[in-house]
Amino acid sequence: MSYETVGVIGIGLLLFLFFMGLPVGFTMALVGFIGFAYLNGIDSAFVLIAQDIFETLSSYPLSVIPTFILMGSFAYAAGISQKLYAACYTWVGHLRGGLTIATVLACSGFAAVCGSTAATAATMGKIALPEMKKYKYSDLLATGTVAAAGTLGILIPPSTVFIVYGILTEESIGKLFLSGILPGAILTLFYVATVAIICLRHPEYGPPGPSTTWKEKMRSSVGITPAVILFVLSIGGLFLGWFSPTQAGAIGSSGALLLGLIQQELTWKRFVESGIDGLKTACMVLFIIAGATVFGHFMALSNIPFVLADWAGNLPISPIAIIGVIIFIYFIGGFFMDSMALIVVTLPIFYPVVRKLGFDPIWFGVMIVLIAEMGVITPPVGVNVFVIKGIAPEIPIQVIFRGIIPYLVGLLLLAALLMIFPRIATFLPGLVP
Repeated sequence: MSYETVGVIGIGLLLFLFFMGLPVGFTMALVGFIGFAYLNGIDSAFVLIAQDIFETLSSYPLSVIPTFILMGSFAYAAGISQKLYAACYTWVGHLRGGLTIATVLACSGFAAVCGSTAATAATMGKIALPEMKKYKYSDLLATGTVAAAGTLGILIPPSTVFIVYGILTEESIGKLFLSGILPGAILTLFYVATVAIICLRHPEYGPPGPSTTWKEKMRSSVGITPAVILFVLSIGGLFLGWFSPTQAGAIGSSGALLLGLIQQELTWKRFVESGIDGLKTACMVLFIIAGATVFGHFMALSNIPFVLADWAGNLPISPIAIIGVIIFIYFIGGFFMDSMALIVVTLPIFYPVVRKLGFDPIWFGVMIVLIAEMGVITPPVGVNVFVIKGIAPEIPIQVIFRGIIPYLVGLLLLAALLMIFPRIATFLPGLVP
């Protein structure tokens, strides 16, 4: 068999094992090992897998992942997410659908110190769902909003998916973080508009909460201070060149820990639990990257990325049409794979195509992260939906899936805007040397 044929078979085997439910990182490492062994010998394959796993787990650039994940874990344990929600609720809770608008805004704020879509959805779900139930909000609106707003966690910096994209493509993580700010802000506004339209058509879905005085509003605004401090300290320092991405994450984690101690919110039990949760998440992400590295070397040996890049570059259609096809593949793939897994599996194949066609890799990173966001709220994978189901087991899964449908419109609108106006993603990174 030709190298290309072996590569195609490897991709097919990978997808089959994914559908069988095998862990993502293990599956990619296994298929990459088998394919490399077939093409280059078993001894070379053993050397490759040992080297790739060791280099991944001992890589200094990759240490940025556990530091930012730990920052999000400590931020939750320090009560920062609760204060964010309380502040947003005080300002907009009296409006029709105000609790869901507060949830969207709080998710946006927590995403700025978290970086994980599932963590954002889980954190805000635990806080917001009981409140919405208390004020008799529709289960459809309540659960759909929390699941959809959680997707802001991988678009607004710091984003673990942007970090992984930057490491795999050797693009600037700082510029990728900057590229997500404007799209994240626009998507937040789209989600707020979606809530307003839903409640306009179905007023009974989101009855207004009690009004608050200006004094209460101003007092509650103090609650967003810890999140602002963390964002400015870590992300602001990174953009200003004061420290590296890894140092930014470490300073953010230390800041979240210190804020929790100062506010007397971080108990010993919470500290241990948040540390364990952060460690588990970081290990999962790092092992996915290790498996993707092994699989990527197999793909490179099979010549598929290079053949595909040459084929795409010579197609008798416009480059933007080719990009449209790639984005559509990500859209469909998101139905069946976790966003992180989808990106690390496909980047070795599609990234050379994008570079050959002359598109900005920073813009492409934002596009695929945005499209992959749809995957975390669409069936059958829908990670965020299952997170919300775990928090509210009494609500049928089909109700939560129906609840996210209106928010997909906002995601598609933003994708269309980015295709038409790519400067939305590249403007801020372009200001950095």
